Amino acid sequence: MTHPQKPALIRRLKIIEGQIRGLREMIEKDIYCIDIITQSSAAKQGLSNVEDLLLGQHLSHCLVNQIKAGKTEKAVAEILAVYKLKRK
Repeated sequence: MTHPQKPALIRRLKIIEGQIRGLREMIEKDIYCIDIITQSSAAKQGLSNVEDLLLGQHLSHCLVNQIKAGKTEKAVAEILAVYKLKRK
């Protein structure tokens, strides 16, 4: 993957990884449920932000290049697949 924001993505994923470890530890220590849910929500938002960065990069570069190369059907199929994933 050649992505200009690769270092930022890796940093964000490391933060999310720490949040997930923290969630496990919170459950092991019987921490108050609302605190666990708050941490879980933060981890989900972090993953959503990573997806948004990747999607923006893909739409603005990868798909544009596919269309320029005459691979319009592939580009449209990918857009639809991502749209369906984001609706879940």
